Amino acid sequence: MAFFAIAIALLLEQVRPLAADHPAATGLRRWLRLVGRNVDAGGVQHGWLAWLLAVGVPTLGVIAVHWFLAWLGGWPLVLVWSVVVLYLTLGFRQFSHHFTGIRDALEAGDEERARVLLARWQQVDASSVPRSEIVRHVIEYSVLAAHRHVFGVLAWFCFMAVLGLGPAGAVFYRNAEYAARYWRRKSEAPDQPSSAALRSVADAAWYVIDWLPARMTALGFAIVGSFEDAIDAWRQHAARFANGNDGVILAATAGAIGVRLGGASLRPLAVDIEGQPVPNPGALAGDGLPGEAARTPHFTQVVGLVWRTVALWLLLLVLLTLAHVLG
Repeated sequence: MAFFAIAIALLLEQVRPLAADHPAATGLRRWLRLVGRNVDAGGVQHGWLAWLLAVGVPTLGVIAVHWFLAWLGGWPLVLVWSVVVLYLTLGFRQFSHHFTGIRDALEAGDEERARVLLARWQQVDASSVPRSEIVRHVIEYSVLAAHRHVFGVLAWFCFMAVLGLGPAGAVFYRNAEYAARYWRRKSEAPDQPSSAALRSVADAAWYVIDWLPARMTALGFAIVGSFEDAIDAWRQHAARFANGNDGVILAATAGAIGVRLGGASLRPLAVDIEGQPVPNPGALAGDGLPGEAARTPHFTQVVGLVWRTVALWLLLLVLLTLAHVLG
């Protein structure tokens, strides 16, 4: 059932992608704002309570609906529910239009438009970024987005599917990621900023939740790319990145396609836009990783790397499903 739910959700998301401000995302943002304002009192215990409410309540709600549908109609309703949840949490089209727009602008020679699109996507100052650095940043943002919107969701969906609660895993993962990103941005807001304790709690919880999925994504990139180079870059350079999980993914990506990633981060714009991405947490203080300087042909390699990894995931799910049926 997990395979069919994932395949149908991916197909639906390609045919009819969700808008960035769809009702589920808007509802989650309002819920996080409500919890933060009423529970965040500045202490670590308040931070954990706020995080548990923000992430745990929606997850428990999904479990309750899952059990009710299983009781009401059995596996057909559970399959429909799994597809609905995956459709809301899983998908390339939630970020791929940014990637496509910047790639098309660079291929047309319009670097200024590429800088504008990059700045709009990540809310950073890209006005003086050279062409190769535009490509590098887009690759870094894109592979991290692919992990958080696709492979991490798949991992937690499959983890919880073992317990018969796949949709809860997808919601738990996406909510944990969004909560960390939202409260990181809110901590810089001039109006009712989130406390340092809440931000620290959300970041710590997110790191633990994403630890195994990040390494599964990196291993997938290594398998479908240059395996030896990817593993070597992972072992030698992942620890150089500020965020360990992101560092594993970026290092494996750099080795898998032979591109130089890592380097200076982009400066965030002096505006507060709730829920928007933050500057690349995988930036290096020194020079980037070994490899070829980022060029537009690397975009094609990144797309191929990601889609081959999706195919690898689906193949593994098919094999596990056959093993379960035949066993």
